[in-house]
Amino acid sequence: MRAIVGTPVRAAYALYVAIIFTLLGLAALVAALALPGMHRRRAAARALARAFLWVAGMPLTVRGMERLAPQQCVVVANHASYLDGLVFTAALPARFSFVIKREMAAVPLAGLFLRRIGSEFVERFDRHRGAADARRVLRNAANGHSLVFFPEGTFTRTPGLLKFHTGAFVTAARAGCPVIPAVVRGTRAALSPSGALPRPGRIEIDILPAIPANPQAGEAAATALRDRARQAILLALGEPDLTCSGDSALPPRTVHGRSARASRS
Repeated sequence: MRAIVGTPVRAAYALYVAIIFTLLGLAALVAALALPGMHRRRAAARALARAFLWVAGMPLTVRGMERLAPQQCVVVANHASYLDGLVFTAALPARFSFVIKREMAAVPLAGLFLRRIGSEFVERFDRHRGAADARRVLRNAANGHSLVFFPEGTFTRTPGLLKFHTGAFVTAARAGCPVIPAVVRGTRAALSPSGALPRPGRIEIDILPAIPANPQAGEAAATALRDRARQAILLALGEPDLTCSGDSALPPRTVHGRSARASRS
């Protein structure tokens, strides 16, 4: 679909997207409350997320699905927009649960829906509560759950990749499961962090080769996983490295309440 131009048309499209998001979001909430079993609730959420993207004129292409390990794994991806969670819900099988900042648990309806589909909430700013959340996530990983993390912990108005926090990689290393990097493109243009009106356009996910974990290596394993996954995503993404001095001379402006450099996940 061609890019929408002209403020009245953009505004009409934004209203249209808001209406279909509300209707399909309410349908997803009803399904999450009514359907028995986590797998059925996640499958319904996946179907409705895919329907939203199609009706909104944001066709989703996923490459590399065969690289998803049939057994337990941890998927890590770059974070560029509020659409990212919905896009990965549409893309990934129902066996995956998302690790999300704890603030989302307090959002009316959204928090209820996320709990019903088995999302894991983690505290980013309180060290003690964050440690307890991390232990819970690790227990679930040890029980065979596959998880999705956005290890930057936030996103910025400036395109590029922020530093990765280690929570996802500690979980993978201790559970002995592979880390699978993934790159999402197009969500920043579709729903910009700058607050611009949404626009239609293609969204793509590339699932990259798995990185095996070595649980015998201790803390070094988590660091190695983090660095290898970040480098793979950075190379595939083709955006600036915001941890480099030239790109990070000024603190990146974030849209999650605090500077990205203060966030923890």
